[in-house]
Amino acid sequence: MEVNKKMELLEDMLELDEGTLQAGDVLNEIEEWDSMAALSLIVLMDEEFGKEINGSDIKKLSTVQDILDLMD
Repeated sequence: MEVNKKMELLEDMLELDEGTLQAGDVLNEIEEWDSMAALSLIVLMDEEFGKEINGSDIKKLSTVQDILDLMD
């Protein structure tokens, strides 16, 4: 999957406008990144990428790029 499509999925999950996120964005600085977003990411990774992640995996994420790397 192309990076642009992955970014669209993340922006949709966080209910952000298209083109809002950048790979270097720090998750804790994104207002929409909260516990519900983390749960949504768990579901997204399972449904779109067939990968199971958990809370400890989420805690290791610090940037949008970290999420993109998990999607590979």
